[in-house]
Amino acid sequence: MLVIRFFRTGKKNQPSFKIVVTDKRNAPRGGRFVEEVGFWNPLTKEKVLRQERVKYWLSVGAKPSDTVYNLLIKEKILEGKKIPLHKKKKGEAKPTEAQVPAVKAQEPEKSSETEKPLT
Repeated sequence: MLVIRFFRTGKKNQPSFKIVVTDKRNAPRGGRFVEEVGFWNPLTKEKVLRQERVKYWLSVGAKPSDTVYNLLIKEKILEGKKIPLHKKKKGEAKPTEAQVPAVKAQEPEKSSETEKPLT
């Protein structure tokens, strides 16, 4: 299955991303991709997307990653709602002190084997 996703390039603390079409089974850092369809530099906010190639790969059946999907909606290549990427799940809320019952610390029982004097 083909996916459209980011391929990170650039030095440490200076990220830039190629937007590539690749097989889902390939590692994101593998360097093996079918075609480069765009570029994004988050530091300078520079974006270059080849619209006709992105639309072609989408028509062939390539699925964009969530972040690339949101970028395509922002650039008006696709239409729809953005995917919320940092949405917290309901079960992840930390319990407060009032919700957690107090637990007494129990001393471990001393056994006679551990207190034998060394001779």
